[in-house]
Amino acid sequence: GVSRDLSAGEILPLVMAAVVIGGLFQVAFGILRLGKYITLVPYSVVSGFMSGIGVIILALQLGPLLGITTRGGVLESLSTLANNFSPNWAAVAVALMTLAIVFLTPRQISQWLPSPLLALLIVTPLSVVLFDDGNLLARGLDPLPRIGTIPEGGLSFTMPNWSQHFPVILKAGLVLAVLGAIDSLLTSLVADNISQTRHDSDRELIGQGLGNSLAGLLTGLPGAEATMRTVINIKSGGSTPISGMVHSIVLFLVLVGAGPLAAEIPTALLAGILIKVGLDIIDWGFLRRAHRLSIKTAAVMYGVLLMTVFWDLIWAVLV
Repeated sequence: GVSRDLSAGEILPLVMAAVVIGGLFQVAFGILRLGKYITLVPYSVVSGFMSGIGVIILALQLGPLLGITTRGGVLESLSTLANNFSPNWAAVAVALMTLAIVFLTPRQISQWLPSPLLALLIVTPLSVVLFDDGNLLARGLDPLPRIGTIPEGGLSFTMPNWSQHFPVILKAGLVLAVLGAIDSLLTSLVADNISQTRHDSDRELIGQGLGNSLAGLLTGLPGAEATMRTVINIKSGGSTPISGMVHSIVLFLVLVGAGPLAAEIPTALLAGILIKVGLDIIDWGFLRRAHRLSIKTAAVMYGVLLMTVFWDLIWAVLV
């Protein structure tokens, strides 16, 4: 509904206005106590959603695990992997070291220092020493894929443009608010299931709405709870809101100057960590017993799982 003749500089304030309005809608959802309706989602749907996320993680990380660049969704990534199957053996070695650490670290150690963080601290410097790009190229081998250069920069205040295209901005803000709310509250259900806790849906919506409105004023993207990162957080030992704050602080430090340190992390290392997470999030127990409960329960759970993997996460749950 917005004219294509607008320049990028003119479109940005309109987009930020939609982000701010979306955040305000989420605050309103929380104040009106609409978050309670997420509890109507049955366990079979939550289980299928969780297992689907786990399968997506496994499928998307097979390429990076082998040092093969893949993009897109599950089918596209697996197709690229099959058509360009030429493993980078340095990446495979890094992945094997990572998998050994995340699977074999004794619990006495991992309860104080999470195994993914341990793998990051051990394997990253080893990869720099053992798999230097110059040495690999001299032997006729491909360089080890790494995260690479991370853009750095600060925050800038932008006044949203409310005067133009307000109906379009209002509609876009509402869509952002609804999708963000559904995504976040579903993630909260998954987190509750893993951690055996109970979240406050309305408080989640108000907090997220305030954050998104402020992000819109600082030229930031709207955010929602990310299921994959939430599961990684919980499985790594994060049990309080402080873990989310630490996550934000670390990202801010990377943004303002620590990017070169993160740039050296091999993508195969991250893939190894995520393979462990993918296996952990799959609801193996419910997969084994769903058909014993009822055919309908099993059909719903497997239906959500398959739609999550091959179609879309949010639509899978809505359907």
